[in-house]
Amino acid sequence: MFRKTISNLFSHIAVFSVVMVALFQSQVGAHDIAAEMATAATAFLNSLGETSQAKISFAFDDENREGWHFVPKDRPGLPIGELTIEQHDLAMTMLQTALSHRGLETSQQIMQLESVLHAMENGNPKRDPNRYNFYLFGAPSKEQPWGWRIEGHHLSINITIANGKVLSTTPAFMGASPAEIPIGPRQGFRALAQQEDLGRKLIKQLTVEQKEIAIISKMAPRDVINGPGTKAVRLEPLGIAASAMTPEQQTILTELIDCYLDNFRTELCRSDRQKIAEAGLEKIHFAWAGFIQPKKPHYYRVQGPTFILEYDNTQNKANHIHTTWRDTENDFGKNLLKQHYQNVPHPVN
Repeated sequence: MFRKTISNLFSHIAVFSVVMVALFQSQVGAHDIAAEMATAATAFLNSLGETSQAKISFAFDDENREGWHFVPKDRPGLPIGELTIEQHDLAMTMLQTALSHRGLETSQQIMQLESVLHAMENGNPKRDPNRYNFYLFGAPSKEQPWGWRIEGHHLSINITIANGKVLSTTPAFMGASPAEIPIGPRQGFRALAQQEDLGRKLIKQLTVEQKEIAIISKMAPRDVINGPGTKAVRLEPLGIAASAMTPEQQTILTELIDCYLDNFRTELCRSDRQKIAEAGLEKIHFAWAGFIQPKKPHYYRVQGPTFILEYDNTQNKANHIHTTWRDTENDFGKNLLKQHYQNVPHPVN
């Protein structure tokens, strides 16, 4: 009954999402994304009763705004499992204002993996696709700072908005356990296949001499380093620079970066791509640790002057992926928020 109910629920969401994707794509450029977010968030909030509104609502400066995590645990916020079908639709509409079709699909696949774990772990109650929570930080506004998040096991999407602009989509975390489903009707399915395959494709394309620079350790770290509770920082050693790669290798590196950026809407990716290009594509570095062959512990990171992405697959016999995208200058919109507060008058309480 549990799995049938969840299956029906996600089938409903998937159909609705396809419709919403078509709607949003048909209106690209017609509306500002921040305005779309405010409208969608307000509609979602207004659909909730008082108890649910209290669960989802936090002050903008609440400590939970930066207290993101990806482990399966009891957390504040409003769980998906407490929403009606109509409220689900409104929640997914809000999520779609930030994510691309691919990003929304991947997020749903990550949530659905909880049903797989539920079956593999003999009905473990912690493995539940209903345990993904929504948060609103501050009131949706065209002027004042506010933000929102969806979070649960292996998923944390954090959005910051101020002065009618999306300031930040980071930190962004996606994971997959199992990375490849080992048994059952979905055997062989991989939610984060591109992230794994492109990283391995790049390291295999490097020459012996290039690998000596790119491979920073024979042992992969047990997890991503720029995880929850940390400030996003560049890591040493850097690995191999893009400037030391062939054009073919640089193309794979670009594809690898794109598979992380493309989880978000094109309009949101554009500013990140511009920042990366202005900082210097030649300054991007790629580093690998651990085994190159599949199904053995491995890790990679790509970092430039403004960003760092990490991928780790070491747990559960290298069948458990963690990935992060962090902005080393502007996580949670901190840099741009500082400028906002300096330039925009705010009422004094």
